[in-house]
Amino acid sequence: MQNLTVSGFKNRLRSWFPDREFFMRSQGQVRFIKVSAKVQMVGAAILIALLLAWLISMAGMAMSQYLSTRDRLDLLDREAKVATAESRVAEYRDDLQSVAQDLSRRQDALEKMTEALPDDITATDTVTDSSGETAKTVKKVSAALPEAAGLAQIEARQLALVERLTRFADQRSAAAARRIRALGLDPNAMVARLNDRSAQGGPLIELFGAKGHSLDPRFQRLGVSLARMDALERGLAGLPQHTPASLDYISSGFGYRADPFTGGAAFHAGLDFKGPIGAPIYAAATGRVSFVGVQQGYGNVVEIDHGNGLLTRYAHMSGFRARVGQPVQAGQVIGLIGNTGRSTGPHLHFEVRINDRAINPRPFLEASSHVQQENRGANAASNRR
Repeated sequence: MQNLTVSGFKNRLRSWFPDREFFMRSQGQVRFIKVSAKVQMVGAAILIALLLAWLISMAGMAMSQYLSTRDRLDLLDREAKVATAESRVAEYRDDLQSVAQDLSRRQDALEKMTEALPDDITATDTVTDSSGETAKTVKKVSAALPEAAGLAQIEARQLALVERLTRFADQRSAAAARRIRALGLDPNAMVARLNDRSAQGGPLIELFGAKGHSLDPRFQRLGVSLARMDALERGLAGLPQHTPASLDYISSGFGYRADPFTGGAAFHAGLDFKGPIGAPIYAAATGRVSFVGVQQGYGNVVEIDHGNGLLTRYAHMSGFRARVGQPVQAGQVIGLIGNTGRSTGPHLHFEVRINDRAINPRPFLEASSHVQQENRGANAASNRR
């Protein structure tokens, strides 16, 4: 089979290159030239080889030119990337400066808003002064990375403001705690009740969402101080600090007395303020009205819940000016003086109760003038600023 294939190929070549004869006439003579098939095949092979050599040469030149062009394009691309990186670094530096300027303006606004803080805020044992530490940090950052010097300075100003606010909150908390202790109450127990978490909930939204990023301890310390200040001042605002009636004198004090009807020894659970029928009665503190109606012995009564187990009771009214569930502010009119219930004449019977135990209202009312004077002094100082 193989011999037949080879023989067929040779026969085809002979058909392509048959023996050729040429006759040439020159000067009356005729020459005969014969070109055999073998010579023709050799010549064709040489021609094909030359053509292939030329094609290979052209392909090599084309490849060399392509590689040269590619190398040049790669070089230009690298140069472009370097130029782009340098321009981006310059842009980032400009952006960093603009960010620092924007943050500085915000810090200026914050400091202006806190200019009303007292000037006598001093360092305490609970809050250290880190101004020396931050100054060294600013110096190091400025030397190592000049572009970030502005940000380091802003951070130092922020920490100074945080420490000042923390001291202010601590001083406010201490003042509120002193007032609460003066009334015979425990400020720590009051804070614990106000911070009760037994009925709280909601989705967790972290202050710093990314894991591994914690808030600076000084900011956390400020949050704790502000929370304690808020709890104590809210508790203080709920204490009776406003005289419940504009009256000349107290007709009956707190404690044991001779009963006005029987003359026998009896316990009086509040203070009696003598006054004309229809005179206004004021809420002694901020709270929410929990009862409006009639109670045995008290006549017409309004009770206000101030939180922390504290309740005030206003009795013998001739008229109501409040409703159950209504929030009231200290000094708000809630009723009118009357002579209802077990009473010998027009007056207001005023009680202060903690966990349903009657306590003497007098220390609260005596402290109210002192608190009001302090508030007026603070407001006047703020206005002078």
